[in-house]
Amino acid sequence: MNHKLEEQFEGLLEKYTELLLGEATPELKDKVKMWALYTHIAKSMPPLAKHWNESYPDAKENMKSLISEIKTINETYRAEKAQSNLGEEN
Repeated sequence: MNHKLEEQFEGLLEKYTELLLGEATPELKDKVKMWALYTHIAKSMPPLAKHWNESYPDAKENMKSLISEIKTINETYRAEKAQSNLGEEN
């Protein structure tokens, strides 16, 4: 694979993670990468996601936890950002 493309994509992932969750640690970037890819697979090839979920019920539960964690972090970040924006307006 093209090294320049890898670096550029890594920058994209870092910025996306930062905008989504408020920070872009290596751990959060890995979680966002898994979440985004799984979500895409589940939407574009539902039978494949269903098969994987049935084949690996423990992984399915872990993925559900990961999705919930990302959602919670995102909601907290958005609420904090909205609160700080309100403070700036006053």
